[in-house]
Amino acid sequence: MDRCRCLFVSDLHGRVDCYRKLAVVAIDEQPAVVLVGGDLLPNELRFGGDFIAEVLRPIFEEIRDRSGGDGVRTLLIPGNDDPGALVEDLLEGEADDLWTFLHQRIVTIGSYRFAGYGCVPPTPFALKDWERYDVSRYVDPGCVAPEAGRRTIPVEVDGTAIRTIEEDLALLAAGDPLDRTVFLFHSPPYRTVLDRASLDGVAVDSAPVDVHVGSVAIASFIEARQPLATLHGHVHESIRLTGAWHQRLGRTHLFGAAHDGPELAVVRFDLADLDGARRDLI
Repeated sequence: MDRCRCLFVSDLHGRVDCYRKLAVVAIDEQPAVVLVGGDLLPNELRFGGDFIAEVLRPIFEEIRDRSGGDGVRTLLIPGNDDPGALVEDLLEGEADDLWTFLHQRIVTIGSYRFAGYGCVPPTPFALKDWERYDVSRYVDPGCVAPEAGRRTIPVEVDGTAIRTIEEDLALLAAGDPLDRTVFLFHSPPYRTVLDRASLDGVAVDSAPVDVHVGSVAIASFIEARQPLATLHGHVHESIRLTGAWHQRLGRTHLFGAAHDGPELAVVRFDLADLDGARRDLI
């Protein structure tokens, strides 16, 4: 396979120090692609200004302007903590060649394709801009249905609020072969080392809560379609609890970059040598 060096990070939640570390690594190492897997922005009450204009744009302008050769291409998706109302600002950054907003899109870089999907199954959290039902209208105990929470953008009249992740992925991937495609997800797949939450012994109305909180649809999609690699975040503590950030489902390599410590977790990999991937805390 052709070489394509990548850096993957996720769940930075507006931590300026982590974005600055990412800029240093990207400028120093000059990968072909930087992938940012959602939960890009700080909590609305934790940052007093315009985070995209004051932090995100200058950092990625520096990466763009200090890239040599063909340049560093940045691909990003939203996460469940990112207000949908800010998508217009992210699309303005794309127009200025700072990044590509990859959610529900596929782009080609060299001989590889990169697909993005930021939605997650229902969570206990209030913001629902990027939540979908998974494979049915079932909601786990303690979680809030996608149409019952708070939104920063109107619910589309096409039924997006009740559409499933399974349906979205079928539309995104269609019937194309995926052996040279990388999927950038926010949610991890269900019952893997990447979706283990710290929910041991928790019950809601006497119903035990599942400690695996990933997407059944994403797991089934990977098993059936076997993309080259998939990238995941969302469950910050999973890697600490399982001790693993890499798993194989058939031929597909799964990588996790979520982290519940203060460091920046960076997964480095080359698409020509996925077995050589490594994860570092900076």
